Amino acid sequence: MTTTTAQRVAIITGGSRGIGRRVAERLAASGLAVVVNYAQAAAAASAVVEDITAVGGTAMAVRADVAKEDEVATLFDTVEEAFGGVDVVVHAASALSRGSVADFDLDQLDHAIRVNLRGTFIVDQQAARRLRPGGALINFSSSVTRFSNPGNAAYIMTKGGVEALTLLLARELRGRDVTVNAVAPGAIDTDMLQEFLSGREHLRAEIADRSPLERIGTPDDIAEVVLFLAGPARWINGQVLYANGGAI
Repeated sequence: MTTTTAQRVAIITGGSRGIGRRVAERLAASGLAVVVNYAQAAAAASAVVEDITAVGGTAMAVRADVAKEDEVATLFDTVEEAFGGVDVVVHAASALSRGSVADFDLDQLDHAIRVNLRGTFIVDQQAARRLRPGGALINFSSSVTRFSNPGNAAYIMTKGGVEALTLLLARELRGRDVTVNAVAPGAIDTDMLQEFLSGREHLRAEIADRSPLERIGTPDDIAEVVLFLAGPARWINGQVLYANGGAI
C-alpha cells in the first residue's frame, strides 16, 4: 500500500457494497488511492480492497461508524498517516427505512436521523477541516426528495437535510478551492432494491418504465457521475445532481 505525492486520495463511506463499492472501484481505476470505509461488513470491505489491488490499484479498508465523531476523526487520521492527505470524500453511507408518517416507528426514525443526518454532518465536518485544495466532497441524497413518494417519510426528510447541508457547506468553504455537491440517484439495481422488490417482482417493470430510458439504473451509472464530480467538474459546486435517467 503505497502512494506517490501526486496521487489523489479518496475516502468512500459505505464503500463495502452497492453503489459505494462501485464508486471505490471506479475511482481506483482512474488512479486514485481509495479508502473503503465500513461499519460492520469487514469481509465485504476486504474483498473490495483485494479486487482493487489485484488489478494494480491502491486501496485500504478502515472501519468507522459515521455517526460517531471520534471514529470518523480516527478514520481521517488513519488516511492522512497512510497517504499524506485527503482529496476526495464520497459519503455514500446511509440507512433506508420505509413507512408513512402516521404509522412510523420512532426508533426507526431515530436510526435514520443518526445515520443520514448526524452521520453526514460528522463526515462533512471532517471533510471541511481536512480536504486539500482542489478537493471534492460528494454527499448522497436521493431522487425521492423530488418525487415525495408516500411511504418514504423518514428517508425523504433526512435526505432533504443532506441536500441543505451540501448547499450550505459549498458556500462556507469559499476560498478553499473545494467543491461540495450531492448525487441524488433514482432506483438503482443494488441489494437494497432487491430487498425492496422481494415478493413484489411485478414492480420491476413499473420502476423501469418511470425513466424514458426504460431501465433501472446501475451502480456504474452513479459511479460515473461521482468520478465526474471528483475530478474534472471543478465548475459544478453547491449542486444536487439528480441521476435517475429522467424518471418522473
